[in-house]
Formats: sequence, structure tokens, C-alpha cells
Amino acid sequence: MSNNVTTVSSPWSAFSGPNLGYVMEQYDLFLQSPEEVEPELVSLFQQFGAPVVVEGEVAVASHTAAAPAGDYKKVLAAVKLADAIRSRGHLAADIYPLKNRELQTAQIEESAFNLSAADLAEIPAAIFFKDVPANVKNGKDAIDYLKAIYTDKVAFEYGHVVATEERDWIQAQIESGSFKQALSADEKKALLDRLTRVENFEKFIHKTFVGQKRFSGEGLDTQIVLFDEIIKTAEAKNVENVRIGMAHRGRLNVLTHILNKPYDMMFSDFAHVSNDLFMPEHGRLEITKGWTGDVKYHMGASYNRESGMNVKLAYNPSHLEVGNPVVLGATRATQDDTSKPGQPIFDRTKGLGILVHGDAAFPGQGIVTEVLNFAKTEGFTTGGTIHIIANNMIGFTTEHYDSRSSVYSSDPAKGYEVPVIHVNADSPEAVVQVGRFAANYRQTFGKDIIVDLVGYRRHGHNETDDPTVTNPETYKLVSKHETVRALYGAQLVAEGLVTADDVAALDTAIYAEMQAAYDHVKEMAEKDDHHHLEMPEELKVEFPQIDTAVGAERLEKINEELLVFEENFEPQKKLGKILEKRRDAYASAKVDWGHAETLAYATIIQDGTPVRFTGQDAQRGTFSQRHLVLHDKNNGNVFTPLHHISGANASFTVYNSPLTEAGVVGFEYGYNLENSHVLTVWEAQFGDFANMAQVMFDNFISGARSKWGQKSGLVILLPHGYEGQGPEHSSSRMERYLQMSAENNWFVANCSNAGNYYHLLRRQAALLGTEGVRPLVVVSPKSLLRHPLAAANAEQLANGSFQEVIEQPGLGAKPEAVERIVLGTGKVMIDLAERVKDGEGFDHLHIIRVEQLYPFPKEQVAGIIAKYPNAKEIVWVQEEPKNQGSWNYALETLYELSEGKKLRYVGRPAMSSTSEGDADSHKAAQAALIEEAVAEPVKVK
Repeated sequence: MSNNVTTVSSPWSAFSGPNLGYVMEQYDLFLQSPEEVEPELVSLFQQFGAPVVVEGEVAVASHTAAAPAGDYKKVLAAVKLADAIRSRGHLAADIYPLKNRELQTAQIEESAFNLSAADLAEIPAAIFFKDVPANVKNGKDAIDYLKAIYTDKVAFEYGHVVATEERDWIQAQIESGSFKQALSADEKKALLDRLTRVENFEKFIHKTFVGQKRFSGEGLDTQIVLFDEIIKTAEAKNVENVRIGMAHRGRLNVLTHILNKPYDMMFSDFAHVSNDLFMPEHGRLEITKGWTGDVKYHMGASYNRESGMNVKLAYNPSHLEVGNPVVLGATRATQDDTSKPGQPIFDRTKGLGILVHGDAAFPGQGIVTEVLNFAKTEGFTTGGTIHIIANNMIGFTTEHYDSRSSVYSSDPAKGYEVPVIHVNADSPEAVVQVGRFAANYRQTFGKDIIVDLVGYRRHGHNETDDPTVTNPETYKLVSKHETVRALYGAQLVAEGLVTADDVAALDTAIYAEMQAAYDHVKEMAEKDDHHHLEMPEELKVEFPQIDTAVGAERLEKINEELLVFEENFEPQKKLGKILEKRRDAYASAKVDWGHAETLAYATIIQDGTPVRFTGQDAQRGTFSQRHLVLHDKNNGNVFTPLHHISGANASFTVYNSPLTEAGVVGFEYGYNLENSHVLTVWEAQFGDFANMAQVMFDNFISGARSKWGQKSGLVILLPHGYEGQGPEHSSSRMERYLQMSAENNWFVANCSNAGNYYHLLRRQAALLGTEGVRPLVVVSPKSLLRHPLAAANAEQLANGSFQEVIEQPGLGAKPEAVERIVLGTGKVMIDLAERVKDGEGFDHLHIIRVEQLYPFPKEQVAGIIAKYPNAKEIVWVQEEPKNQGSWNYALETLYELSEGKKLRYVGRPAMSSTSEGDADSHKAAQAALIEEAVAEPVKVK
């Protein structure tokens, strides 16, 4: 039997006399030989235990008719019928406005359980309810009551929820009547006003700006009502921040009626008049802009309600669900207090995330499942998200049977124990009730919940699309279907709350209000100077000069404190030795990558900048190089040394993330947008894993500043380097990030030295919260993590700074003898350093390491080349294939720098794969390119 039957304490109160005696005998037999007992009774015994009638239940039974002798099967069948109504009533519910789905009623009919109305009438109501509703007198009344609840305009699915407390709460809300709180007359009139505004907004744009796309939400007008109730309920529970994510459909109405973007301001976007002219003076609305801009139905906004609650609609590209993790990351940032040392203090009541999904996209886009999986993970939970499926019953032109393999769009969420509520979008009062219910559930249990708002799409995919071409039957129904405003207006007329003239007058008045707003736009158009936004001056600075030095004594103290464990903590023996070596390494100028990184984070939190670091296995590091979180070898207890650094003024946290790239990168990007003062770092397990998150780089991280004016300082670490590990674990595909580099949109670095990486992190932390901030993509190493030639020394850490360019020590001492200048970046430069050693025998050669690829340090490189007047050739060396890596990106600049000198490429040939597949082939190819790079130029006779 389903777990839905949760409020019934025992069915035994329905039995008395011979029936009770027989059942008790059967229970004794069940304990000895269960195979001899009828299956129905076995099921009953397994669920409810021994047929012992407690005192309270005898009292109930004395006031109701007992089941006829020998007819215990009727009682069991009645329990199963009630269970079926609770668990499958949604299949027969009136949730489809167009009435174009066949309802499945057979599974909840009395006849399916061999019951009649008379049979049910003889069964006491107490068998179905712990607290019997006042108007329910017997089993027949109980079944009718349950059917009325579970097959109305709202349908419920919650049997898959494991926790008994949650199921009991949901069922009690539904069956006690508290769910269906009646609206007052004033509330109903306000609801009609709201629906009239929603409809007229769409209608006005449709008539006034003919042919312009807006991706209207018509057919799901009550989505605005749903938002209203969720936000008001959350507001009453002192939620301070609401973060909303949605694609383009219905967005303009949400901007207007939830974010309170004024009508004239919205219409100005259609009329190509600067919307700055219509910004409200109250200062509670905030809209950011980039210099390239974006279409109006991708834009977001932030609004401070009178209560102080802040509501934000996230900016979003057309890629449907990809904004989901961004919104959840922003929500989590509102819930984390990062101002104190140690772990951030998480308070889920501070923020609420609301995600709006398309009905085709929810089951179709894998990113949806990725974010559902975040719900209970320590580093990515937001304490419950309210998911709204804006169910148009169609995906572009695709019907449901081609877009999914499940009954409902919402079905993928069931595996995560997420309750689902389906509601008829043409029933505004039911939508209000559902909004309150969803917000209360989330606040009570801190879990996700789904509202499947079932409606239709009044127009095509956009307003210029003719849907009758592909979906003629559906649109015959739509063309004859009244709008929800008209339907609700007629309902209130029938209830005597308003007259038909009142409804018509309201419609006319609101449309006139919008016309007046547009008239204002036309008047102000003459004052519009059509000012074009420019890139901020601070962003035009390619190489920010920031002092990242740290006093030597301060660093020495940090280094010692990192090796002090709490009392009775004992790390694994091998790890303990590794960490202990860091004490000597600091003194002996052998600070490796993980060590330098830890010191950087320690100084950053001392400076008052919080650090949040996530990634698969980030705590230890994929290559066992980091060890930011230690585990006691005796009991598994964890200890984070960076939580115990003296003088720390901000939090530090590092989370091992789920095995997800797109979701986690989006989450961290959103977190950084919301709290711009946190150094937010994501590390790919291997650099190529970022391929799975490419949409986040393409549509958010690389271009959000120019499109939407959103500043990010997110750090991306992409392990990269050719060590013979095969195609999938060599290249981070740095060419993709370099291809997207423009307008100083980010930094792309490929460091060859741990000290330079240390200063790069400190520079990035210092840029946070400034106009000059931008993301940082680091092509980070693997074999260089412990390579002696990549190690840092104490002097470099204490008094150095980030160097965009590093010259190879030991070379270039005889400028007139240098004939070849080799440039390159990353690990291959250390391979070259190993080959030339102290430079003896290589007077003809100089080597320049380009540590920051974008922006390219052109002037610095030019200055170095100028020191060697006899240089005949410029060589770019790389270990990546010629069609990959940085060669094609650097080529134009190198051509300018060569000034007539021969320009050559040294590296692997163009390849369709990223590398060779076996270690021997790799070694041969690597050795060949190194030798070619350092060879003396061929003398021309």
C-alpha cells in the first residue's frame, strides 16, 4: 500500500464482535504461517500491526456502524480506495484549461475495488481520517470528500516523499481544509484587478508594437498571481531576499508586475527610447546595462519592496534552463554570512530562490536535474527552491509525446522527493492557495517543491509565429477559449461581487492607463539624446598595478600556524610528513604550488576578503597537492587549518562539489555576482571537464559585463599540461577562452611559477568590488605542482608581484649573440628550462615566458625583443597541436612584434585530437619539439 495513508492510526476501530475475533485469530496465524493468511489481511497486518483496539478507538467505533460479520475485505478495500484517491487522484483532476486531456478516473472508482455506495456507508469515517471533517458522517461521505479534494483544480503528488512528518503535514493541509482558505471580497476584487493588468499589458504591446517579439505569457496569466502569493507569504515569514530565474516567456510581465518596472519604462524599450528617462525617483528599482546590450526579454532587474525585501530577476540568455544554477548560487550568497573567520554561517531563512521552467525544458534539459541534486548538499543547498513549471502544454512546436517519456513534465523531480502540485492556470483562486502552500512548505521543511502551472500558449512560440501550421487542433481550442481575466470577471459577476459593467470599466481604465504611459514615452522621445554606453575606464586598463606584497614576518607566522593542529588531531602519517615538509620548504625556497596557494588564501582572508572554493575533490586536490581540509586518521574528524589563522577577518570554505560541471560553474558565478567581495574559485578536476560547462563561459562569464553590465571576479582553474595521459586529460582547450577574449572581459593566465600564481590570486582578490574587476581563467598545472623549477621562494612571496612576462634565467647574457627568441606559455617553458639549465651553450637563444595570455603583454615583450638587435627569428613554442593552444591567438601580435624577423611555430602539427594516446608517443613528440625550439638557427650561406 502507498505511504499516502498516513493520518489513519489503525483500521481496527471498524471491527467488532465476530469480525474482530476473526481478524485476531488470523493475526495469530499470520505470526506462525503467513502464507496461510489471505494476501489482503497480510497487507493490513504488515501496515498496521496487531488488531488491538485501543481505548480511544473503541469509543469512536461505538458511535459508528461496524462492518458486517465476515466482511473485513470491504474495510480493506475501502482503505485501498482512499489510498488510491490520495496517490492517483491527480490523474483524474480538473487541471487542464483546454479540457484536451483524457482524465483517468477508473483507478479511483468504487467498482474498481468491488465496493458499492452501500458498502462504504456502513464503514466508519474514522478509518479514513485521524480528525474526521465535520461534514463527513460515514465512509461514503469520506470517499466523496477525498474525491472532491484530490480531483479538483489542484492535484497533488506526494506519496514519493519519504519523511513521514512531511507527508503528514501535506496531507493534513490538504484534507483539513486549511489549504482552501477562502478569499475575501476585497481580495477577489484585487485579484481581478491584477489579472486585468497582466492581460492588458500583453494586449497593449501586441496592438501597439505590431510584429515585435515579446514571448508573452498569455495563457499562463496567473503566473503573476502565483509570484505574488509566494513572495507575500515569504515576506510575512521575514525572508529578506528573493532570487528569480526564468527564460524569456512571460519575462516582460514579471519585470513589470513583480519587479515593478514602470509601464512607460517598459514601453520605451519597444519604442527605442532610453529607459533611463523613466527610472522611478524612489530609488528602489535597479537595472544594470552593458555597452553592447541585449534583447529586452533577456534583461533582469532588482527591486526593494517597502518591507525591505529585495527581489531580483536574473539576467538570462536564450538558453532556457542554464540560468537555474546562477540563481541558486546568488540565493546561497544571500544566506551566507562570510564576515567572520572560519566556515560561513548559513541561514536559509535569509533568501529564497524561485525558478520558472518550461514544460518541455524541465525534463529535457539536464541542467535541471543537476540543480535538483544540489538541494541537500552542504555546499550548494539553498534550503529549498520553489520551482514553477510554466506549462504551456507544448515546446515550440513539439507536443508532449515527443518531448518526454513521462506523464508529467515534473516527473524527474520525484526521485529527489520533491512534492508536486499541479494547478489549473484558469483558476486564479486555486493558484493563490497553491502559492501560499508552496511558500509555507518551503519555509517549514527547507526543501524544494514544484508547482506545475498548467495552462496553454495563446500565440505561437513568438508573436510572429503561426502555431496553426503545426498544432491546428490545439489552436482551434485556444481561439475559442476565453482569457482567465474574462472567466474570473464572469465568476465575480455571478457571485454578485461586481457587475459586468464594473468588469468592462476596469478593463477600459487599465488599458487607458497604459496608453497614457506610452503617450509619455512619445513626449520624452524628443529629449532622448540616444547616448551610447561606453566600456568603463577602469576596465580599459589591461594590466592593473596592485601591490600584492606581504611582510616576511607575517608570512612566516602564517606558515607556522598552518602546521598547528587542534588537540588530539592526528593526520594520516604520510600526509603529516608532507605537510611538515612545508616548514622546511618555506626556508629552503621550495614552496610548491599547493603550499603557495594556501599561503595566498591565508593572506587574503587576513585582508578581510572571504574565500569560497569548490570543485570535484577540491579539498584534497585532484593531484593530492592541496590538503586544505585534513582528516583524522583515527576517527575521520576534519580539521581546516585556514580556520585557525590568527588575524583572519573573513570566512574561508572549500567544498567538494557534486560530479557536475555546468551546474557548479553556474552556481559559483551566481554566488560571485551576488556577493562580489568573495573570492570565488572553481576548479575543474581536469581542464577539459570544463567542456561540460561551456555554455556558462559562452553565455555568462565571458560576456555578461558587456551585455548586462554585471561584474564578476570569478576564478576558474583548469588543470592543463601534456604528460602523456591521453587526449582527455592533457588540454583544457585554452583556445576556446582565448577566442572569446575581447574588451578586457577577463584575464587568461598560464603560470609557470608558484610564486607568480600566489600573486595572481592576491591581485584578483584586490580587484573584487572595483570597477576594474573581471573573471580570471587560470590554465593551471599538473606536473608543475611539485616541480622544483616551478617552486617559489620566501622573498618572491613576500616582496614580489604578478609578472605578466618572465625571462628565462641564465639566458640572454650576451645580447649581441642572441639570434633566436622563443616565446611560449605554461608547462612547456619548464621543459625548456630543464633543457637549457644554466644557459651554457645556448648563447644564441633567449626564452620569454608569457604568464598572462590575455590581455597579451605586447609592450613588455616588445621591450625584451628590442634588447637583442641581432635576433633573426621569433619562435612560438607550444605543446598543444598547431590548431589548438595559443598559437592562432598570439599569431597576429607576434607578427607585429617580429618586424621583419622570421616568425616560426614549433610544436605538434594540427590534430583533430588534443594529443597522442600513449606515453611513448607523447615523449617522442615532446622531446622533438623541445629540441627544435632550442636548436641553433640554420645558417644561410
